[in-house]
Amino acid sequence: MSPKFDVSEFTRRLKRTFDGNISYRKLFALLFVVAVFLLYIGPSFLRWLFGSSEPTKDHTIRCMDDRLTPFYLQQLEYNVNIRHQPMFAHEYDAIPYVGNGMFGLEIQADAHLNIFRGRALLQPVNYHPIVSVAAGGLGTHREATVVEYLSGVVHRFQCFSEGYFVSYQYYAHRTMPSVLVQEIQITNTKNQLVDVELVVPRISDWPTAVTRSVKLQHGSTILEYQVITGLVDAAASTGNNDDDKRIRVVCIVARKMPRVLTLKKRGTTKLELLLTINYSDAIPREKYAVYKELVEQQTIDAMNKALQAAEHGEHNAYYAFKRDHVKVWNSLWETGFHISTSKAENTLNGNDINATMYAVISQSRAYEYEVSSSVQKKQDIERALTYAEGCYDSYHTLQADNLWKQTSSLEELNGVVASWMLTLEKQGCHNLIKAGASGIVQAMVLSFGGFRFSNQHLELNIHPKYLHRDYDFRRLNYGNMTHVNVSIAVRDDNKAVLFVALDRSDGNYYACDAGCLDPPVQLGPSKTIFPVKLTEPLTSILYITSDKIHMEDLRHALHVKEVVEAPAHEHHVIALHKHGHSLGALPTLFWVSICVIIVVFHVFLCKLIVKEYCEPPDKLRYRYSKP
Repeated sequence: MSPKFDVSEFTRRLKRTFDGNISYRKLFALLFVVAVFLLYIGPSFLRWLFGSSEPTKDHTIRCMDDRLTPFYLQQLEYNVNIRHQPMFAHEYDAIPYVGNGMFGLEIQADAHLNIFRGRALLQPVNYHPIVSVAAGGLGTHREATVVEYLSGVVHRFQCFSEGYFVSYQYYAHRTMPSVLVQEIQITNTKNQLVDVELVVPRISDWPTAVTRSVKLQHGSTILEYQVITGLVDAAASTGNNDDDKRIRVVCIVARKMPRVLTLKKRGTTKLELLLTINYSDAIPREKYAVYKELVEQQTIDAMNKALQAAEHGEHNAYYAFKRDHVKVWNSLWETGFHISTSKAENTLNGNDINATMYAVISQSRAYEYEVSSSVQKKQDIERALTYAEGCYDSYHTLQADNLWKQTSSLEELNGVVASWMLTLEKQGCHNLIKAGASGIVQAMVLSFGGFRFSNQHLELNIHPKYLHRDYDFRRLNYGNMTHVNVSIAVRDDNKAVLFVALDRSDGNYYACDAGCLDPPVQLGPSKTIFPVKLTEPLTSILYITSDKIHMEDLRHALHVKEVVEAPAHEHHVIALHKHGHSLGALPTLFWVSICVIIVVFHVFLCKLIVKEYCEPPDKLRYRYSKP
């Protein structure tokens, strides 16, 4: 058995410890124990002693972070854009937007619909379709949106201090272009029923709009829908003065919603809402009555088809319906572009490019994927995609500042889209524009590098001085069966090189570098490297064709007098993009040396402290005593 603890003996030892001089070792140990107590135990002890508690944290912050966590990694890759309301300082300022070329709208509580006019979705319709939980009340709330570029879906989140949060999903359906989908999920964390007020769809400043009710079957349920029909002016659709007297008939079918919704106890309430919109071409105003009934019936039929399609999911009624939409967006992004991130100020980066491409694609129809497209229509699109002669016939658009303006408001977004459509049309890409979203993606990616289809070959017409960042052009469409990948990489010697590979092909393809003085090189699935050359007079830096004889003839048609390898870029230019300043990164040896000096200094300092406080007191007195 262990000896009994003797209180009196412990007291005597404690008293002897504090009698006389305390050694430095004991003093250091005592101070260390006191410091640990103050740092780790003191705050809790004082709160217990005085009855104070930790300040309560706003649980809406954690709620919002939980909602956004799945998107943080995608944001680093610029595949999504997260935007709080109000915006955080570091966030990219682009409005959340959904569209499919038939209609579009900004995702915010009071947004209105927009339909096609001219070259983009520029015609406002004063109907506000967004259903959301009202942000009134005494409590606080937080809100954020996430735009998923690759799926064409916008997420919106609201967290309320009253104990519930809301998740929304919005998308303008691609295969059924008349349909707007709103999926709403409200989670109540309290063990009691909660009534929430809804912001319901409404009409504003649309004097010709007429509303009536119809009942439509959704599964085994009969639901009441509103049919809103009116006219909008077709002015400025073509720039013709005759259009001032023409109108469009617009019809919207939307589910009728209550203003108050009761939430389940500790449960989730789901709303899956469809809206359909249809409109006529520009017609004389006197024919409004004739077209009104036709457009109304088309819009109601579109709603019935959408309700039937949404019922085909196995586990979730809208799963297959949404999957069809996402598959189209994934297909549209198969052709794409990547640029290395630059830390220089006011420089174009991946977030600018993806946000702009998403805005332009959102205002373009994907005809070949729409269920209503005829076989003839799909064949016409296929022909338009394969005939890209003359596109893109100008300098590369990465240097065109007017095409990369901010899209922080609906007006700015519409302006950027209209500028892109006008630019592509006037620079020889009109055939690709006719093909819809697929062709527009191709035309935009071609324009980024100054690629041009010209008389039996594809050429990369960009000046070597602009190749101071890494570029990747993915799946350029060369006919129906051939996809070309082109990469530009800046090596350690600050010189750029080209890599070319075929994603797939229907025959033999060849390439040559600037001037085509070297024999043609056959391309394949593995990357083929080409140097970047500078010629006098200036020519394209890369040529690709399926006709070997044509490529051999090019050397005699280009008439270059001098061909040299493009010079290396200046170090300060590369450093500015990589590091944000012209000095560049210091050598690794410098940082290793700094770390060694810091470590040695601290070791020496620790040795002095230990020696000072741990040596016996007699030795210290002897060391500093006078002889």
